[in-house]
Amino acid sequence: MAEAGGGAAIDPLHHFEVHPIVEFHVGGLDLSITQPVLWMFIATVATFGLLTFVAATLKRYPKGLQNFIEMIIDFLREELVINVIGKEGKGWFPLIATLFLFILSCNLMGLIPGSFTPTSNINVTAALAILVFFCVQGAGIRKYGFVGYFKAFIPSGVPTWILPVMLPIEFISLFAKPFSLAVRLFANMMAGHMVILVFLSMIILFKSVFVTPLPVIGVIIMYAFEIFVALIQAYIFSVLTASYLSDALHMEH
Repeated sequence: MAEAGGGAAIDPLHHFEVHPIVEFHVGGLDLSITQPVLWMFIATVATFGLLTFVAATLKRYPKGLQNFIEMIIDFLREELVINVIGKEGKGWFPLIATLFLFILSCNLMGLIPGSFTPTSNINVTAALAILVFFCVQGAGIRKYGFVGYFKAFIPSGVPTWILPVMLPIEFISLFAKPFSLAVRLFANMMAGHMVILVFLSMIILFKSVFVTPLPVIGVIIMYAFEIFVALIQAYIFSVLTASYLSDALHMEH
């Protein structure tokens, strides 16, 4: 969320516009550092620094921060990997945990006044969804082989005449999953921040001491709700990723 000011505060969409902070071009490729890139760097460094600090100060009997981090890791391993994918999914725990922690960090960073929420940008969520898509396809192909994996999309005993209808549906559903991942995360993070910005804009728009308390109360409530949304959206993205991996690894079911 960018800082409110002037006419820009009246237009919530203005705060989601992406601008280069440091322009950098290689040939015809634009590699400029924009607000989403900057705050992804910050979220990554903050998360990596926190986990490194906890790892460097491990105690036999954890408490405080170490206990909190271990609870999160145990939850991700048991609920999102073992319970969803099964023991075969242990090798995918680093991916699931990284996605959850990265998305959660980006979501929470966006609640800092003057910041930018990377996950409110469709390019960021689409990149994450594409990563998941290729990991899922790679997991299935690795286990069943290229032909065996895609052959499994056609259940045995299906009449030949129905294949022209069934195959396009299967093909569409294959790409609909990552598309839904990208849009769901992007839409939820953008919508919540827009509501907060609308409340803040009302203060400037009406310029009344009688109206101001209502938007302020609305902002406080929405901020609390956005913390919950930040957590739940990171969880949903991660659990759906685990679910898609499970489908690819257990196609016989």
